[in-house]
Amino acid sequence: MKKLGIQDLDLKGKRALVRVDFNVPLDESGRITDDTRIRASLPTIRRIMEEGGKAILISHLGRPKGKPDPVFSLAPAARRLSELLGRKVTFVDDCVGGKVRSAVEKMEEGDVILLENLRFHPGEKAGDDAFAEQLSAPADLYIDDAFGTAHRGHASMVGVAAHLQPAAAGFLLQKEIEYLGSVLADPRRPLVAILGGAKVSDKITVIESLIGKVDSLLIGGAMAYTFLQADGVPVGASKVEEEVEGAGGETIKLTDLVREILRRADQRGVEVLLPVDHLAADHFAADAAVEIVSRDGIKAGWLGMDIGPETARIYGEKIKEAGTVFWNGPMGVFEMKPFAAGTMAIARALADSSAVSIVGGGDSVSAVNLSGVADRITHVSTGGGASLEFLEGKTLPGIAALTDSNR
Repeated sequence: MKKLGIQDLDLKGKRALVRVDFNVPLDESGRITDDTRIRASLPTIRRIMEEGGKAILISHLGRPKGKPDPVFSLAPAARRLSELLGRKVTFVDDCVGGKVRSAVEKMEEGDVILLENLRFHPGEKAGDDAFAEQLSAPADLYIDDAFGTAHRGHASMVGVAAHLQPAAAGFLLQKEIEYLGSVLADPRRPLVAILGGAKVSDKITVIESLIGKVDSLLIGGAMAYTFLQADGVPVGASKVEEEVEGAGGETIKLTDLVREILRRADQRGVEVLLPVDHLAADHFAADAAVEIVSRDGIKAGWLGMDIGPETARIYGEKIKEAGTVFWNGPMGVFEMKPFAAGTMAIARALADSSAVSIVGGGDSVSAVNLSGVADRITHVSTGGGASLEFLEGKTLPGIAALTDSNR
């Protein structure tokens, strides 16, 4: 996967169209609640500024359904970027057309502008070539620093690279490839993967892929209850997925699929750990009645909301012994404070370990930020779905589209 990098480009006086990932969470008043992705883009933006280039930033935010929606404006991102850079970032309220051309013509060396949400135009998600050509028109070259959307064949990820050469990877994208690639190619052993979140079906293919690579697989979150039910363990009213659609459109029982995964893991000597205790609640709410129950004790009508303290301890020991750890997905409903302990325990265990630690996925990233340990994680990935597809061994369109390097 040798691709041209930003360090290989002559940026002096060049208009660089930079695909960043400013898909940041906003509160009801439009304030950014987590600027991790904006901060992650700073090395690439600063390199362009320092080299005398002109940075034209493009991104999406949210799901505005192909038309302008002020709720999803990137104006707050422009304000935050200005604060982080310590200089004005010009915001343009469209991403193609006359306003963009006018703003670019006024740029001087070292200037930065941010264009409005790409998804205000239906051509972005459709991968429309005419839209990609419009995006490319004001620029001399293309830099992709948006790993979070590298698994999407959108106009700004793939189409633009066909119109603008060279097309290079920014520093963030290169870092993502380096760390995630190391998990696949030559990890420090033992290699431990921690997977959580709500749905097994979203992660079946990555689980199947990891079974051939990891030494231990730790399962948490709501997806653990599908595993436990497949193992014959009572899970009360906990969320369990029943079926998934197969590659040929057939219906497959998830419990059957999970049993097959566990069988193959056993054959390959891969240790799969499931929760041995839980924090259960009588209904899905922060003020619910709660109790800690053993692995085989979630009673009828109650829901598992978090891994229990013994599970957190066991998982923490596995992390302590690991050489490399990849974590994607929370251990419980951590958005509700009473059910955050398991997820926070995993975050602290990662921070305290000597392992190469890689965290991917929006919820997991939020957890390490909330726990205050993000600066003690080796690599916090900006891609959730992209990191999983990368670990599955899939070709990511946004990376494949970049110019090959002879280095």
